[in-house]
Amino acid sequence: MEKLASSIDAFNTGIATLIRWLALFMVLVQFAIVVGRYAFGVNSIAVQESVLYMHATLFMLGAGYTLLVDKHVRVDVFYAKASPKAQRLIDIFGHIFLLLPSMAALLYWSWPSVRNSWKILEGPLSVGGIEAVFLMKTLIPAFCVLVMLQSVSLLIRLVLQRPAL
Repeated sequence: MEKLASSIDAFNTGIATLIRWLALFMVLVQFAIVVGRYAFGVNSIAVQESVLYMHATLFMLGAGYTLLVDKHVRVDVFYAKASPKAQRLIDIFGHIFLLLPSMAALLYWSWPSVRNSWKILEGPLSVGGIEAVFLMKTLIPAFCVLVMLQSVSLLIRLVLQRPAL
């Protein structure tokens, strides 16, 4: 089980290593858009939409890694003051009854839209935009799968962990 958890961790880490460069590229493209528009009067809807696509890709595909490194937002009114054993139980409960079911529901309810988008190769958001909305919609199930996998990895580690006496 530990090997499975390590494989999932490595998979999400690999994806994060690849997509982290999107943050820098996104800033550079946005800078070029601003300079092009205000200094040279040049504008491209497709280039503007590319920032939206990069932003969506960065956040949706990076969510599993963010969960791995425990950087998701947490409301820890009780959690911060809880004992390590209580924190472990809260984490197990959260993964089993909150995170996994919500990701499964999102995957289930978004799938028809993604499938239909691929059927028609859904076009741009705006006239002159990128003709690949179907690719952006595919990020939704990818997000769900990556977060669910990481949740399973964390659950494995939580269950294998020896509780403190």
